Amino acid sequence: MPNQTRVPSCLAIAGSDSGGGAGIQADLKAFARCRVHGMTAITALTAQNTVGVEMVAPVSPKMIIAQVAAVASDIGVDAVKVGMLADEPTIEAVVEALELVAGAPVVVDPVMVSESGATLLDPGAKAALIERVLPRASVVTPNLAESRALSGLGESTTPEQLGSAILALGPDAVVVTGGHSDDGADVLTDAGGSLRIDGPRYAAGASHGSGCTHSSALAAFLARGEELAEAARRAKEVAAEAVGNGLRGIGRGAGPVDVFGIARDTWSR
Repeated sequence: MPNQTRVPSCLAIAGSDSGGGAGIQADLKAFARCRVHGMTAITALTAQNTVGVEMVAPVSPKMIIAQVAAVASDIGVDAVKVGMLADEPTIEAVVEALELVAGAPVVVDPVMVSESGATLLDPGAKAALIERVLPRASVVTPNLAESRALSGLGESTTPEQLGSAILALGPDAVVVTGGHSDDGADVLTDAGGSLRIDGPRYAAGASHGSGCTHSSALAAFLARGEELAEAARRAKEVAAEAVGNGLRGIGRGAGPVDVFGIARDTWSR
């Protein structure tokens, strides 16, 4: 057999999107796009489509921990992406599970509201997310709205100020994503200060799953050994391309991003 270089493995701890646009489904597609092996620990099941979220069922804390333990003990985890956590028992389970992958970089996407406007984080769990999860993050990737919710700062605050405020909550770094900003730039803030990541703008397309895609791509590039700034730059490129390729003809609502450009492919027999 030919020698094979070990492929990095990334673990997504997040909710399932039955519509396939965001959550675990988007995470696995982003991992594959970035050439890492994807694994999952599902935190919640959702019944949703492009129009809205009809039902959410959290997975038991015991099962969340068991999923992480199973892959960590056999396959190994080179990086972790944390997404939808839903409620406080889930958060406590994830905090415990992260002890099983100590040493792996942890990218936290603070999922609070779906693209359709449905609340995905119990209001009472916000404090637990801030106090228990953010301090364990290598990097947090909120969009502007999530940044304001986490920091408590107003709309006139700059991404640099938002990043600094969230950094004070305990993570090693913050990337405030700019998909909804005027200039489209992401801003990376860590102990050394702030760095603007201009890169490509999010072109017109479909954006459901863009945040999941960005954070998973960032985790994948960290798993591949990239430095944070370069990983953030490349993750922005992947997410922007996925939005530009977005599938606007899927469903009646917000269409999903497309990391593979499948609508552009020509199939032949």
